[in-house]
Order: sequence, then structure tokens, then C-alpha cells
Amino acid sequence: MAARRLRLDVGRLFAMGAELGSGRRAYCTSKAFAEVLRLPSKQLPKLVFPLQELEQHFVPGSRPDLHLKIFDPSLDDIARAESIFTASPRNRIEYLSSAVRLDHAPDLRRPEVCFIGRSNVGKSSLIKALFSLAPEVEVRVSKKPGHTKKMNFFKVGKYFTLVDMPGYGYRAPEDFVDMVETYLKERKNLMRTFLLVDSVVGIQKTDNIAIEMCEEFALPYVMVLTKIDKSSKGHLLKQVLQIQKFVDTKTQGCFPQLFPVSAVTYSGIHLLRCFIANITGNLETNGFQFS
Repeated sequence: MAARRLRLDVGRLFAMGAELGSGRRAYCTSKAFAEVLRLPSKQLPKLVFPLQELEQHFVPGSRPDLHLKIFDPSLDDIARAESIFTASPRNRIEYLSSAVRLDHAPDLRRPEVCFIGRSNVGKSSLIKALFSLAPEVEVRVSKKPGHTKKMNFFKVGKYFTLVDMPGYGYRAPEDFVDMVETYLKERKNLMRTFLLVDSVVGIQKTDNIAIEMCEEFALPYVMVLTKIDKSSKGHLLKQVLQIQKFVDTKTQGCFPQLFPVSAVTYSGIHLLRCFIANITGNLETNGFQFS
């Protein structure tokens, strides 16, 4: 059934390309996503919908609830989100500024999302992957943990601002708690916090710093599982089950659905872009818009 739906969506997208040529569409499918659509139907879910692909490996009749249908966009929706992340003269995507305190941050009215995670979780690599359709945007990636020391603000056209937060744990800035806590508590246009968890090691004690902040301030947040290309299928399934159980039983403000991603293979990146576009109010998917 899922494969049939994917084939139907692919067909609609190819028809969409023809309509685009006649000027009836205001958006286009990026070259990268067009290549994704050429993949065999069996490979497409692994790249675009990795959580759905993982679910197929559970024993029939004992599949856990991974909340796959809460955010369940079509390929058409994902293609529209790609245009928001594609740089052009009319859609400038660029680094704005850095700040060590909230009162030094740019005063912006557009919706904002922030990315936070443990040092060496792959945060900067993930953000670079999200901005791969805007190659001129410089996102510094270092092999040394704790490279990000400030809040880095990136403008995504007229749509939203993305904030790369300092990592916590090893080599975290001395004023990390004050810096991040103040931002999370007082940033009025913050729409969603993306909390990155290393899928290889799962939720660590240091991750509770960010989780407790989000829960204490009643902030809506999402768990993104990074580095899914580094684990065997069995290990990844085990981690997904453990983290899903934690979200279901130990959190109040966390979005129920997990987002597994790889900044190396780009698995899950297209879906995450679509989710960001949706929660910032720039894209309605399947007739539903997050508030």
C-alpha cells in the first residue's frame, strides 16, 4: 500500500513538472529532488521516509506505534518545501550574525527555529545538509567537538530564521546554560526547538539538560536522530524503540514523531525540510497546518 502511494505521488510530480513548463506552478522541483524521484520505488522510502522504511523491519503483528501519520506529507508537499530551501536572487539564504547573549541577537519578526544538541552530535553537519540547495551559505563544520561557541543566525528568504545553538557537554561554552536558557525562555518568535540525539549512542545524561529546559519552559520541541548511516539496521531499530518509548512516557512537549536523518546520505533531509517549512507557517501539507 505504501509503495503504491509512493508510485502515485511520483506520477503526480512528473505531471507537476509539465504544468510548471506551462507556467501554472509557482515552485519547482530541485535537481537534487528530481534525482531522488528517479530512484526505484523500493529505495525511495529509505531516503525520503526513513522511519517508514525502518517500520517494515519489525515483526508483523508486533509493530510499535511510531506515530508515522502525524506528519505524513506527500511527495508533492516535499517538492514545494524544496523551493523554500533553494537559494535564488528572490530567495536569499544567508548567514546573518552571531550572538553570545539574547540582547545581541538580531531583532527579527519572522518565525524562528533553533537546533540544539550535544557536542559532536553532528549539528553543524545537519544544518549544512539542510542548506545544500544554497551552497554559498557557509556553515562551519569541525571534526573537533564543541566548535560552535555562539548562537549563529541564518536567514531563509522571507520565510524564517534558523539558529545554530552551541553544543552542550564536552567543550561547551562556560556560559552555555545562561545563553541558551535565556534564548529558549524569552525568544518570542521561536516556533520550534530541534533537539538532536546521536542515534548511535541514544539519549545521554547530558541530553537531559536540553530536554529539561524545553519541558520546564513548556516549549514545543522535536527529536532528530542523527548519524543513522553509522549504525547497523538492528542497532538503529533498537535505538528508535528506546527513544520512542522515552518520548511517549517521559515528555510532555516533545513532538511524538521522531525524525531520523543522515547528513552523509541525506536520508530524512527532504522530510525534515518539509516539516520545518510547515511549522513555520510557510507550507500546508495534506490540508493540515501546524499552529
